[in-house]
Amino acid sequence: MEVAFHWIEQGYRVRTVLRICGVPRSTYYYRLQHPEPRQPAGKGRPVPGFSYDKTGSQVNDVRITTWLRRLIQGPDGAFGYRKLTVLLRRKHGLLINKKKVYRLCKSLNLLAPQREKTNAVPRKVANNRVVTGPNQLWQMDIKYGYVAGQRRHFFLASVIDVFDRKIVAYHRGSTCRTPEILQTVQKALGARKISQHEASLVIRTDNGPQFVSKAFYAYCEQAGLEHERIPPRTPNKNAFIESFHSILERECYQRHCFESTEEAFTEVDRFIRYYNTVRIHGSLNDWPPQEYLRMVQAKLLSPKTIAL
Repeated sequence: MEVAFHWIEQGYRVRTVLRICGVPRSTYYYRLQHPEPRQPAGKGRPVPGFSYDKTGSQVNDVRITTWLRRLIQGPDGAFGYRKLTVLLRRKHGLLINKKKVYRLCKSLNLLAPQREKTNAVPRKVANNRVVTGPNQLWQMDIKYGYVAGQRRHFFLASVIDVFDRKIVAYHRGSTCRTPEILQTVQKALGARKISQHEASLVIRTDNGPQFVSKAFYAYCEQAGLEHERIPPRTPNKNAFIESFHSILERECYQRHCFESTEEAFTEVDRFIRYYNTVRIHGSLNDWPPQEYLRMVQAKLLSPKTIAL
């Protein structure tokens, strides 16, 4: 139809253009008398100007805005657009979604200003670093596992040393909150015999709620640990722990169908021991992490410098 209008506007005969385009004359002349409003490009479909109620009747936007003003002035005036949507549905039987209520409230200037987001703890963004030895940079993250026999998930929080790729400490359980994360970090420090303020150790994590908590921040300050967090949507900055989780998924989780959490925990324990002591790592001259660290400390191998 639009093509026919274009050619007719160029001066061609109406009858000829309609016959070539296959458009009935009645349709053409109806469109001339009732032109459709043209929406600007990228603006979407036109706003209908009404909504339906439960009986199927149309309720125009003028009446809806009147109801909104009454709700705002009444005892429910402290509610936002989402709860106002619920009230319109319950009190007036409207079939309306929160997006339209938001648009109407915005046109009436009824929206409260957005609250400013504040970070509970200071955030230090992960920097590019050069790792030349153990206990310089640790990465920590959380991974889910699934127990098919009980239809529930479990958590695995792991700490990996970027230099030797060893899982220094880990926690597996049905929950993984800040206290479990702190216990895992304490376990890792004990495993490497690192006392408070003994060495400048950096722990790199993502922005999970356990890692942005005040308790985790206070513990790192007390223990003399430098905690840095990767920017959102940049898992490559936590690549070493992400790589371990990928190996764990491929070589452990996908090879077993766990019937109980006890079976899952036993298998996870076995795999991490295997990963640390037996499984060869291509970037460690084909040595397991534990053996690689031993040989480097015994000066049997030249350590590799890692830039990230």
